[in-house]
Order: sequence, then C-alpha cells, then structure tokens
Amino acid sequence: MTGKKVSSDLSLVTGLVLLTDIFVLMPGLNETFLRTVLGLPMVLFLPGYALIAALFPAKKDLDGIERVALSFGLSIAVVPLIGLGLNYTPWGIRPLPILISLSAFTLLMCGLAYYRRQQLPAAGAFEVPFREGALALRAELLEKPESKLDRALTIILIFSILLSVVTLVYVIVTPKEGEHFTEFYILGPQGKADNYPTHYMPGESGTVIIGVVNHEYRTVNYSLEVRLENRSLPLPEKLRHVSLAHNVTWEKPLTITPPFEGKDMKLEFLLYNDTEKTVPYRDLHLWIDVNSTGTAEAVRTVEAVRAAGEAKAAEAAGA
Repeated sequence: MTGKKVSSDLSLVTGLVLLTDIFVLMPGLNETFLRTVLGLPMVLFLPGYALIAALFPAKKDLDGIERVALSFGLSIAVVPLIGLGLNYTPWGIRPLPILISLSAFTLLMCGLAYYRRQQLPAAGAFEVPFREGALALRAELLEKPESKLDRALTIILIFSILLSVVTLVYVIVTPKEGEHFTEFYILGPQGKADNYPTHYMPGESGTVIIGVVNHEYRTVNYSLEVRLENRSLPLPEKLRHVSLAHNVTWEKPLTITPPFEGKDMKLEFLLYNDTEKTVPYRDLHLWIDVNSTGTAEAVRTVEAVRAAGEAKAAEAAGA
C-alpha cells in the first residue's frame, strides 16, 4: 500500500503546535501578542481536534460541524486531565510542562489520525477541502456573473468578517485594566504567614521575608523603611530601594537585630511609592519583645515540661 500524503488539516494542526511552541519558548517572541493568539487555540481547540481526527478518521463518521463542536468540548476536557496528571509528577503544573504535554498529546493524536486514515480508501478518509473551498470562493467572487451591487455586498460581508476577527483578537490580547494596587506582605523565615520572630534576646537577630507585588500597570520605584518604636533601623541598599515593572513579584529575606530591649514594641514595615515619599503607601507591623528574662523563663519552662514528661515515662516503665 502506497503512503498517502498528509492531510492538510493535520499539517495545519502540526504547524500551529510547533509555531505556538516557538512563540512561547523563544525570548523576545514570547512577549508579543501572537503568543496569546496562538495559545488560545492550543488550549481550546487543537488537542480536541487531533483527538477527534484519531477517533473518527472516516468522512462518514462525523460531519464538519460536529467535529468542530466536539473539538472544543474535548479540548476543555483533555487539558484539565493533563494538568491533573502533571500535578502528581515531579514537574508539577507549570507553564513549560503543560506546553510540552499538550504539544506531545496533540502531535501524537495527529500521528495516530494519519495512520488510521492511511488504512482507509482515499475517497473514504476525512480531509478538510481547503483547496476546493478557496477555488469555490474565487469563482463566487470573480467568475460568477453577478451585478455590481451583489459583488460590492459580498466584498463588504467579507471585510466585515475580517474586521470582526481582528476586533476579537484585539480585545483578547489587550484586556481592560483592572484596579491599580500594590501587594505588600511579610512572611516568616519558612516562607509562610506564621512563625514570625517576635521574641528576641539582646543582640539576637530574626529573619522575615518581605514581599511586594506590583499591580499598578506601570513601573513603580518603591522605598522600604523599618521602624522599631518609631526609630528607623538600618537596611541594606538593595532592600531600601526597588523598582518593579507591572505584575512583577519581589521577595527578599530581611534580618532584623533590635538595638534595644522592651516589651510589646511595635516593629513597623513601611512601603513608599514614587508619587508620595513622605506618607507610607502600605504599612505592616509586628509586636515584639526583646529581653533576656522572658527568654530565660521560657527556656526554664520548656525544660520543666520536658523533665516532667521524662519522669512520667520512667514511672510508666517501672510500673
């Protein structure tokens, strides 16, 4: 059996998958609007279409409208299932593993569809008649005798469809700006919102993680200040000033060494932006204790509890 040429629809799907991979992975290209334009069919249509092509290789299996509808439906089903599977792998649900998995699945289904179509007679295998459609459209526009008014209306209709598609693409790739704000947060040394260092011995240091997320739709120059009981604490220059572009997250560890003792002291974290440098744009605080007595008492309490536990264990063993 001689091999048939690859159907135009499978060639188009394969080309779109490879083109999407290029525009997502290549630096520079992945910052253009074409990444979004190509990414949408990669998620919403191509995997389902390739699967339908593999499951129903013959013309008589499904008509064109059914294939298109099922392609959208199966894509919406397949993509979450692939994400669920990735969740149980070391790679997790991240952009690169998702892109590789979707590409591999779509290309594999295209290969399977090609193989199954090869087993069918040429007249029975499904294919999208792109060439015949283009010739029919050309004949409709140029060769079919019609009045000037009909031809003008046809051209206006085609132009309107193209304009609608361009408008849709523009709306997708240039979403409306939402609320302008900045996230400002502090985390404990393990990167979680707990276990903050609040008890210090004199000269002891503690570490917190400072986080800033820019949602201002512009690049913002931030300034950070830390105060203990309204007294500014020294900060490294790389923490005092930071410039962030829109949608960029910045997290850095900050080591704090309280310079004096006290109880229930207010440790403030103040964030300023480049439009108002005297009034904090965002502020957070912790209440801390710095003393040797409290720490020593805490140590003695822990030791007493441990000793009591060991005594109970020894008593139980003797019994």
